[in-house]
Amino acid sequence: MVKKKEDEIPEWVTDEIQNAKFKKPEEIKSTGYILEFYYEDNKVDIQLYNAVEDGRHIVTMDVVKDIKMDDLLKGEVYEFVFDQHKAPLSKKVSEFLEKEKEIEMKAIYQFDLKSLELLEVGSSESAEEDLEE
Repeated sequence: MVKKKEDEIPEWVTDEIQNAKFKKPEEIKSTGYILEFYYEDNKVDIQLYNAVEDGRHIVTMDVVKDIKMDDLLKGEVYEFVFDQHKAPLSKKVSEFLEKEKEIEMKAIYQFDLKSLELLEVGSSESAEEDLEE
């Protein structure tokens, strides 16, 4: 007899998560900085100053092919334009995750980085200092 593991997630839960239907994406513009690059997967971890809908400040984004990851800088402030895709989970799955796994999750999110612009942080201060001299 095969004993079921306690930490195993039931098939009906994984099925819903894997087959989640995403709604029309919402375009968001927000500032933050890049924490990490994942070149093989064409993804980046980004720390945003303003939280996304589910309260997170750190999100992993897929990078569109137009953006060359080699040109990006870690730790520099950018204005990011990205699509937020949301797939709501059923009440049954949300309640299971909260009660059995202590995970509060009402939806699945996916983020696609569309464009970004490097911001010149602190440049106005140095320009004022130059004028005073």
